[in-house]
Amino acid sequence: MHTENYKFAVSALALLSLVAFSGCTDTNRDQTAPTTTSATSSEHLSDNATKQLHSLFDTNWQRALRENPETATYLGDKRYNGQWSSLTLDTIAESHKADIADLDALKKIDLSALPESEKLNYRLFKNDLERAIENHQFRRFLIPLNQRGGIQTANEITEVLQFNSQKDYQDWLARLDALPTLIEQNIDIMRAGISEGITPARIVMERVPAQIKSQIVEKADDSRFFDPFRKKPDFLSEAEFKKLSDQAKNVIAEKIVPAYTALHTFFTEEYLPASNPIVGVHAQPMGREYYASRIAYFTTTQLTADEIHNIGLSEVARIRSEMLKVKDEVGFKGDLPAFFTHLRTAPQYFFKTGDELINAYRAMGKLIDPLMVDVLRYPPRTPWGIKPIPEAIAPDTTTAYYQPPAADGSRAGYYYVNLYKPETRPKWEMMALSLHEAIPGHHFQIALQQELGEVPNFRKYGGYTAFIEGWGLYAEHLGYELGLFDDPLDRFGALTYEMWRAVRLVVDTGMHDKGWTRDQAVAFFTENAPKSKLDITNEIDRYIAWPGQALAYKIGELKIKELRKKANDALGDKFNVKEFHQVVLGSGAVPLDLLESNVDAYIDRTRKQGS
Repeated sequence: MHTENYKFAVSALALLSLVAFSGCTDTNRDQTAPTTTSATSSEHLSDNATKQLHSLFDTNWQRALRENPETATYLGDKRYNGQWSSLTLDTIAESHKADIADLDALKKIDLSALPESEKLNYRLFKNDLERAIENHQFRRFLIPLNQRGGIQTANEITEVLQFNSQKDYQDWLARLDALPTLIEQNIDIMRAGISEGITPARIVMERVPAQIKSQIVEKADDSRFFDPFRKKPDFLSEAEFKKLSDQAKNVIAEKIVPAYTALHTFFTEEYLPASNPIVGVHAQPMGREYYASRIAYFTTTQLTADEIHNIGLSEVARIRSEMLKVKDEVGFKGDLPAFFTHLRTAPQYFFKTGDELINAYRAMGKLIDPLMVDVLRYPPRTPWGIKPIPEAIAPDTTTAYYQPPAADGSRAGYYYVNLYKPETRPKWEMMALSLHEAIPGHHFQIALQQELGEVPNFRKYGGYTAFIEGWGLYAEHLGYELGLFDDPLDRFGALTYEMWRAVRLVVDTGMHDKGWTRDQAVAFFTENAPKSKLDITNEIDRYIAWPGQALAYKIGELKIKELRKKANDALGDKFNVKEFHQVVLGSGAVPLDLLESNVDAYIDRTRKQGS
């Protein structure tokens, strides 16, 4: 998945989450209204503390939207659609000071006066602020783009914009007019990064000049920024639409193309030569401290790089043994590397065109959808669909990703699939990928989270990667229970995807902590998974550009599987997989230790029922 958006209304899941968070039930409490003065005073203190807390949540949330207009746009909030974020050292410093002020304000609220559900909100909010404040010292904001996106792909925001009024077009024109300023700010920030020795790995940045160059068009109406003007809407007259279109062409030709030309010159002549020849973040200022912080952030654990590396090696060995069983089952006579080569190259495993590929994905979605009632009690109300990844970034990005729905329900969730070079995208990976990115993976988890009615916005639209991606990987495994991996090659695809995430634990820690080269990481990946060379290199480059993020998947999945086994062993015949999934998803994305507390509370409640 990848972005940060979500929303909706009160549900049974929201009510369950409050019980799970508190770690107790209300069934034995005296429900009689309190009459003593002390009780009334206590209630008053609790109400005041809760009001103070939610006031702080709201002011922080509104500040976040003002500072990040693009995030507001992705959420469906149109108030800032004519603006971009300001990317200067001054505005970054101001935001950091505001985070510190919000943390100070939070600490002044009496935690002991809050009800249990609000104590959890308090602690999660505090954790988020502390992480943001800690992260500032590493100054990674001096690297504002990478091969997977940045100012060079700013046009992609049109994927979520809706043009339903003349103001929508005027807002887009305002954004176009302001874009050259943001490009200049990016250049200034990157120059500051050069001066401080904080630059990305050169090998992945070598992909970026072509992305920038694609924005340098000879004719303005060939620009992707002109896309909203390709078809006249009914609510505008010909004259009105022509005026708006001409304005867009002028801004693109006179401002945007020259700004991207300047960016291309800077990037190729100054930034690339100054970029880091070493791929691991350990080679950058405070690199090891930064990587340790990223591990804690993305996994929500105290695991060290060494511990994660060893977990990865153990998982690779286990999954490899399962792969050997499938190889023998299908009667392949060669060894496992030969089987990998066969799966990567045999024509029968690939579609010839992108149209065939996306149609097969859509058919697969229709196959999976009716089975969801077997694993989840309350599916989300929000619909989902499938779209191709934009052509401009398809060569440099991953196989697929998920774009969450708009917060106001005006846009469905979308599963984006990569149609670039369909001859490199095997059929046997499609089932596991769809289970992860769409249902019951990211769409179910994120849409349900944004439909929680009784939690603050920072929880509805935020989350923890170990939970989000852990659930996505766990969702792949549910394909076994749903009968979707009866074909041994589909099962091998599922093992390949699980191996992919196990390999990540090894190569991410290898490059960023142990000094592995990119070639070493590619070789380890290639030896242990039959994914194509294109996918493998794109994945390794993703890990280089995004230290620590790839660790979250396997660590989260292993915890969810561990908790399911714990609940199943404890409850026996009382265990119900739908109820377990409701408990896991019903609180939204939480750190793994809190997830364990929720499951423990569910076990205790279920044991007491009928006893």
